[in-house]
Amino acid sequence: MSKTGVMVCGHGSRDEQAVGEFDSVARGIRERLPHYEVESGFLEFARPVIRDGLDRLRSRGHTRILAVPGMLFAAGHAKNDIPSVLNTYQAQYPEVAIDYGRELAIDSKLLGAAAARIEEALSEADDTVPRHETLLMVVGRGASDPDANSNVAKVMRMLWEGFGFGWGETCYSGVTFPLVQPGLEHAARLGYRRIVVFPYFLFTGVLVKRIYEHTDRVAAAHPEIEFVKAPYLKDHPLVLDSFAERVDEMLTGENLMNCKLCKYREQIIGFEAEVGLPQASHHHHVEGVGTGSAHEQAHDHDHSHDHGHHHHAHGHHPYPHADHPLGPRTLKKSHA
Repeated sequence: MSKTGVMVCGHGSRDEQAVGEFDSVARGIRERLPHYEVESGFLEFARPVIRDGLDRLRSRGHTRILAVPGMLFAAGHAKNDIPSVLNTYQAQYPEVAIDYGRELAIDSKLLGAAAARIEEALSEADDTVPRHETLLMVVGRGASDPDANSNVAKVMRMLWEGFGFGWGETCYSGVTFPLVQPGLEHAARLGYRRIVVFPYFLFTGVLVKRIYEHTDRVAAAHPEIEFVKAPYLKDHPLVLDSFAERVDEMLTGENLMNCKLCKYREQIIGFEAEVGLPQASHHHHVEGVGTGSAHEQAHDHDHSHDHGHHHHAHGHHPYPHADHPLGPRTLKKSHA
């Protein structure tokens, strides 16, 4: 009798808190999918790695595995790196069928979770500042994939319009532009009394902490503006519901990943040279390398998604706007 299991594929982090938050999300997914065995693993930096989770499911007799990317948007990790790991495993164990689900994407549940986090921050802020005098700054992770970057801007627009804020802006923690500090400095010149900074991230980590640090830096230079730091998504119940929904989509045949604007399939302005690039992972050197100080000693590599897009490391295709004056360096302590 065939058995179906679920594999949650995370990115991984050298921040132990982020790894713990991912584990909490995996537990929440298990609670929502009681009829399946659910395993989880990471692409890089932390253990167990994705292969470990696949091994555990296979060893317990699962002949079909539903793999879901634990990521908000489909950029290089969801489109190339995780599929490469899954395809390699599938080739080694052809008796196991692996289906790959889509990323969380722009979803009403995710927007609900985001709205709840922003409301949470506003509830603790100065209640005399009206929303029309408030600017919303949504901070995305940033990628060398314009499709993923544009999704962050769409999330910002829907939250901005839904809340009725006076203005909305988008910036990114790395790879693309504008980065957080220049983005906030620009926003501060627009004349709003309050700026709400919302990291549209699933988990904490080096980047989220630096987003808040850069917010504090700009806030110190603009004491006339109230800066409010909203919490990231984390294990909000609606996030967990969305993950469970992605698994159900694979079973019902509704698993549709948006490839209309994928830079690997269509000619997107500025990224024409990347159409048809082979699907391959660039993370073998950091797979399961570990978190915290152990990682620092073993592999002195920030990897907050600078990714060498302008250093041409890792084998990634160069980002066409690598020398943009407002980015796309990833947030690092050395970048004042």
